[in-house]
Amino acid sequence: MKHLAAMLLLALPALAAQAACESGLAERMHAKLHPQRQLDGERAACKLWPAFPGRSIVVLPMPRPSPEPGVTAYDLEVLVIQRPDNGNTERDTIVSRLFEPAALTSDAIAVDDIRIDTARYTLAADTRAFGVRVRYRGSSRANPYASETLRLYAMKGVKLHKALDEIELDMDGGEWDTSCNGRFDQVRSTLSVARTTSEGYADLLVQRTRVENRAATQEGGECVEKTLPAQLRTYTLHYDGETYRVPKALRND
Repeated sequence: MKHLAAMLLLALPALAAQAACESGLAERMHAKLHPQRQLDGERAACKLWPAFPGRSIVVLPMPRPSPEPGVTAYDLEVLVIQRPDNGNTERDTIVSRLFEPAALTSDAIAVDDIRIDTARYTLAADTRAFGVRVRYRGSSRANPYASETLRLYAMKGVKLHKALDEIELDMDGGEWDTSCNGRFDQVRSTLSVARTTSEGYADLLVQRTRVENRAATQEGGECVEKTLPAQLRTYTLHYDGETYRVPKALRND
């Protein structure tokens, strides 16, 4: 069971290299928009948006004071930037932006990393979306936990809005006595765009696989592990005119 616990803690891949902002883009945008606020530069994310030549997506996480000890809330500034062909950074232009107060919370389950997902999320003929993925990680050895969530931001013309609130796609977690007895769950999900539509936007399909592992000490002191049959389920998310409705099973509560 010790081997399984270690594997689960390492199961979600490191994402920091993909999130790094080069050439100081995040710092410049932060200085322009929020000069009085602190920027969490480690978790700031930048990425070119291949769907729109010359455009980049930037996510600025800014910690805010919390009355609770050990708790950090983050405001998020999500930006779409048009960058000039000549590389003149002084001419970077904000095409659209969305400010989300207290969008993330880091406590016993900490915000480990943020990255931008530019997969082909075509929600309508004139609407493309991009994703923001957040990786969380717990610090308890007896209750190991790691997860990755996704939220989608739709770009329609120059207006940016959050079309899909945070859903949990991948999760590794469990509870054990740090010796043998316990159980671990592993969840892996994929999100795709369906052919059907609701209120003008394509439906979203989430295909989820859940696998549970159990372990117990048998007579003689041997630790025996058992993997239960995988549970497969598909969820269809429908747009209601403002956002996609998310079932409780997919929420990151």
